[in-house]
Amino acid sequence: MSHFKHHVFFCINQRDNTETSCEKFCASRLQNYAKQRIAALQLNGTGKIRMNKSGCLDRCEQGPVMVVYPEAIWYTYLDESDIDEIIEQHLIAGKPVERLKLK
Repeated sequence: MSHFKHHVFFCINQRDNTETSCEKFCASRLQNYAKQRIAALQLNGTGKIRMNKSGCLDRCEQGPVMVVYPEAIWYTYLDESDIDEIIEQHLIAGKPVERLKLK
């Protein structure tokens, strides 16, 4: 069994030039929001859900991006409501959010 039921990585890459990067879409703020929501729902910790910041995941042009393991499902998101939907539908109910999935 994995240490966490779900391990979520948010790309928070910040590029110095004009190239698209996830942090330009407020990725750090939204990762922090997700982490706080998981804690408020008491879903954090061993055997539960872990929300992590990550360096570049090499998909910034589709950003912002996150990946959920162990399923290896990639998402994009725009705001707190998208994060809530991923938490409620995928992480809690086990149904990936098709409209936010990256191919």
